[in-house]
Amino acid sequence: MSDFMQQVLDSAATGSPPWLQDWQRAGRQRWQASTLPGRKTEQWKYTSLQGLQQRFVAANSGDVELSAAGVALPQLGGPRLVFVNGFYSPAQSSLESLPPGASLVRFSDADDQQAKRIRAHLGLATGRDEPLFTALNEAAMSDGVFLDIAPGASLAEPIHVVWVSANQGEAFSVTQRLLVLCGESSSASVIEHFAGGAGGQRSFTNGVTELLLQAGATLCHYRLHLEQEAALHIGRVQARLATGATLNSFHLALGSELKRIDLVVDYCGEGAHCELNGVYLPRGTEHVDYHTCIEHRVPNCTSSETFRGIVGDSATAVFNGRIHIHRDAQKTRAQLNNRNLLTSTQAEVNTKPELEIYADDVQCAHGATVAQLDELALHYLRSRGVSRAAGEVMLSFGFINEVIESIRCEALRDYLQPMLAARFARDPALVGQVA
Repeated sequence: MSDFMQQVLDSAATGSPPWLQDWQRAGRQRWQASTLPGRKTEQWKYTSLQGLQQRFVAANSGDVELSAAGVALPQLGGPRLVFVNGFYSPAQSSLESLPPGASLVRFSDADDQQAKRIRAHLGLATGRDEPLFTALNEAAMSDGVFLDIAPGASLAEPIHVVWVSANQGEAFSVTQRLLVLCGESSSASVIEHFAGGAGGQRSFTNGVTELLLQAGATLCHYRLHLEQEAALHIGRVQARLATGATLNSFHLALGSELKRIDLVVDYCGEGAHCELNGVYLPRGTEHVDYHTCIEHRVPNCTSSETFRGIVGDSATAVFNGRIHIHRDAQKTRAQLNNRNLLTSTQAEVNTKPELEIYADDVQCAHGATVAQLDELALHYLRSRGVSRAAGEVMLSFGFINEVIESIRCEALRDYLQPMLAARFARDPALVGQVA
């Protein structure tokens, strides 16, 4: 295995709590026994790992003001936990409003009872024989976040977990780990937010999030990738749904040099439901890759998945969506839709929807489209006094706004819409066309 993470691994081995060190050792063994995937590896066929061919160091202390890092966080009203370069930042965090029934614990601060509870649930969603970069995550994991929601608890405000990569002298790596346990019949919202500082800082984030929903639990989960263009991010979100659980999940990715996100939803109890929506917006020479997999293992479950991408300039995007209906998963209803808009003749998208069905009493549908802006719609707008540039902004924003409108958290929706409008309207004068 390449030694590009060697210094990071050595640093993690000396900085982690004792109860986590066996996880590190097991992850390190799997990592060192593996090789990086190449273009001949089917799951990585359209995504190059060339950006990882450099030396990364452990991040410096997170004693950095967010304003100095060029990052402004939305005010969402609920508890907020902030990490800068992988280090907890108490000055930027706000946990006073953490409601009864919710416990938010850093791995490094866990007492014996909390550590025992974390160990009992860590890896339940991902398993211990999962893909290569999950092994790297475990090998380099010296801290993490455990959100424990008590049975029957209902959290009115979202819990906001932020990972900021601020400028540092050398290319550095951050290991992110989030474990969410939703007790029976509980209800909560969690926002994961990845942000980057101004400038051309090179950082590599290797992230894993586990979502464990017990019987009857409901979780609204949002994951925002808003890092700087030079960022490298390989992440994985894996959810495990028990009987009658409901997961509503939204994903947003702005482009960067390398961004690969794997999403896996595993149905373990009847009557569970998942709604999975996402938007990806690479431009310039950026790259975004989403691989999703819905594992329907048991009967009477439903899933709905919608991803839309707008790819501009010379950017590239990959979407691979898989629905796997196991033999015992009768009465399953599942649908997958991926639509893509290319705003340049140099832009490229590789989309592959998959259905693998072994049950005979199911309702499933999947589809994918790739198109350019509708010239007839542009002509209609121009005939009514709208400039071509403004018309392109309006049509592009409208293409994704339906998905943005599906966000249940009003404060988050109000934050994202003007931000995305400004991204499409590179001329500030055009922002008012859609904001």
